[in-house]
Amino acid sequence: MRAVLQRATRAAVRVDGEVVGEITRPGLVALVAATHEDGPDDAGTMARKIAELRILREERSVLERGAPVLVVSQFTLYGSTRKGRRPSWGDAAPGPVAEPLVEAVVAALRDRGVEVATGRFGAMMEVELVNDGPFTLIVDT
Repeated sequence: MRAVLQRATRAAVRVDGEVVGEITRPGLVALVAATHEDGPDDAGTMARKIAELRILREERSVLERGAPVLVVSQFTLYGSTRKGRRPSWGDAAPGPVAEPLVEAVVAALRDRGVEVATGRFGAMMEVELVNDGPFTLIVDT
């Protein structure tokens, strides 16, 4: 699995103009994608990294701060631009594979006591955030 983690002071995701998920205090936005070889162990590993990496201010983790996380599925993280002028999406897992894995990341975070908001899988979403730092990190399992 792959995630882009962005430290944010606040963030929201909208579908058709409706806010479907938001964080209103400092935390993380996690754009999460799965590839064909990923499984439940990868989802657990990704959740652990999101929760425990000491990437918030003062080198604290989400767990240490009690910070919220906005998880948004984003298959384009596995887009390849090696050849041609159009990205290839062949490395991204199809929806029926990816959706349960993204949901497993969310469930594992919640099991750890993390406050989690989400986008809507497969929807055209507008993601708005105020990047704190700015701080952006790419995480792979």
